[in-house]
Amino acid sequence: MELVRRLVEISSPTEDIDACRKVIAEANAILTELLGTPGEVHDVLGRPTLRWGSATPRVLLLTHLDTVWPHGSFEPLWQVSGDVIRGPGVFDMKAGFVQAAYALQSLSDRNGVTILATTDEETGSECSKALIEEIASGAEAVLVFEASLDGKLKTARKGTSMYRVIVEGRAAHAGLEPEKGINATLEIATLFPEILAAANGAVGTTVTPTVLHSGTTLNTVPALAQLDIDVRAFTTAEQSRVHTAITSLAGTTIGGATVRIEGGVNRPPLDPSSSARLFEIAKECAKELGMPELGSAQVGGASDGNFTAALGIPTIDGIGAVGEGAHAANEWASAAAIPERAQLAGALITRILAQ
Repeated sequence: MELVRRLVEISSPTEDIDACRKVIAEANAILTELLGTPGEVHDVLGRPTLRWGSATPRVLLLTHLDTVWPHGSFEPLWQVSGDVIRGPGVFDMKAGFVQAAYALQSLSDRNGVTILATTDEETGSECSKALIEEIASGAEAVLVFEASLDGKLKTARKGTSMYRVIVEGRAAHAGLEPEKGINATLEIATLFPEILAAANGAVGTTVTPTVLHSGTTLNTVPALAQLDIDVRAFTTAEQSRVHTAITSLAGTTIGGATVRIEGGVNRPPLDPSSSARLFEIAKECAKELGMPELGSAQVGGASDGNFTAALGIPTIDGIGAVGEGAHAANEWASAAAIPERAQLAGALITRILAQ
């Protein structure tokens, strides 16, 4: 728990590169203490990453140390009450990194096993994607130490797409001559029915408008409006269908505003077939360790495991913390589960290497 505290008390929102450097440095110090030698810290497109182990592993332990929490938005930074640990990123996924480090420490032979920690997962891994794919490309298995779902391993994840709708109107004085303007706020509002219609609840496809910006001053007809859209789907076919629907909004509105679309598919889905074999091995390991039977879950959130699964590499997710509240004010992780999940991960790695 002390090692988790050291990471959680370093607030590391994705957008703060210096803070991410600090948490990577602390994570490397932890690896040095547990494994006897430091890892390698490298900048990838300006973002810090940490790797311990071979550049061509048989088993890759995948983690990230950035969080969604802006500085000061989660207080206190560290709080323990019985089995419950609270803090920004404790569940997603700093406890998971510590579990991966302890799993690595438990191995009698660490050859062929690599742990990788990145710092841009929460915003789509634009900088680290290529590195993840490069290191994972020859691996036999990827274990993702993202948080569990009530202790269940995550055997399938939706793919994610990210879009920005940009509407350009024309500014005018809101009181003197509003009729000479083209109100970008009103024009972007006309697009909402088509955006929402792209969802398909029957197959789990969600299309969610999230961040909206419009206007400059109270007395000016808005000349610019921007809308971010989060899309989740279990199949590439659904991702493609929604992509066509969203990009078709580009053009000119009835009111005369121009519409541009940026973005697209970020992560492909993690298909259940990618994790099936590893899940069965994990269930056997849990039974041998005297743990309750492991469950599995298909979830809407994506992770860097989506990238490795898309390469055809067996990938299992949700190896990390037990708790709840990822990205939420009630975020917490179980202290008691940390050594138990580390033991499970160590057993799973050992079984994979023995095959």
